[in-house]
Amino acid sequence: MADLRKSVTDDKSLSTYGRNVKIIAQHGKVTLKGPVHSEDEKKTIESKAAQIVGDGNVNSEITVKGDSR
Repeated sequence: MADLRKSVTDDKSLSTYGRNVKIIAQHGKVTLKGPVHSEDEKKTIESKAAQIVGDGNVNSEITVKGDSR
């Protein structure tokens, strides 16, 4: 989880919302929660999570707000 948190917070292409997405880890699985500004941002965070914990271990509850940065 620390690796994923660092990967997300260090990504300056993400908005403040994106960098503050909740990351909840349980039993080798990760749940992502919170709002982001765009579908691209959502996909970027989900991709980072999948690279670190594996494709089948990510549950995304990220919502797209659609606001500008």
